[in-house]
Amino acid sequence: MPRAASPKVAVSVIVEHDAWRAVIDDPVPLLRRAAAAAVAEARRARRLRGTRTPQVAVALIDDRAMQKLNKTYRGKDKPTNVLSFPSGEAGTESKRATRPLGDVAIALGTVKREAKAQGKSVGDHLTHLMVHAVLHLLGYDHESDPDAEEMEALERKALATLGIADPYGADPDRPAK
Repeated sequence: MPRAASPKVAVSVIVEHDAWRAVIDDPVPLLRRAAAAAVAEARRARRLRGTRTPQVAVALIDDRAMQKLNKTYRGKDKPTNVLSFPSGEAGTESKRATRPLGDVAIALGTVKREAKAQGKSVGDHLTHLMVHAVLHLLGYDHESDPDAEEMEALERKALATLGIADPYGADPDRPAK
């Protein structure tokens, strides 16, 4: 039985590409649940401490806007599914009630194509990408095999709390991202 993702997370969502609403009527609750599940797993893993409410801003964009961001910030002239931009403030002390983690951009066209290719709903794929992005904002990455294994384990646990199947399948020989 899935565990409830209980931590409070402040998630601000800007739907910059209206076609998102044709796919997911109200993405805000989905994105909030995904962020809360990621934060809960990071707290269990002791990567996130403190009492301030984590804060994330999300932009739901199209592939053209994502391609511009990917080219500008990663030097890759193509769209990608999700980009995370850590605030740099996640570990700093402050008297504010919130702890800014950073910003996330998610591209609709790429998400739809990937969801179809993977045989899953756009909502489940969006949830996975949000969990993935929040973990990046918390300092997780998948640059090495051990880091990828740690991050993917947290993704699996967070998604299981939301009733979403393992996005990586059962292939232990799958190369790291």
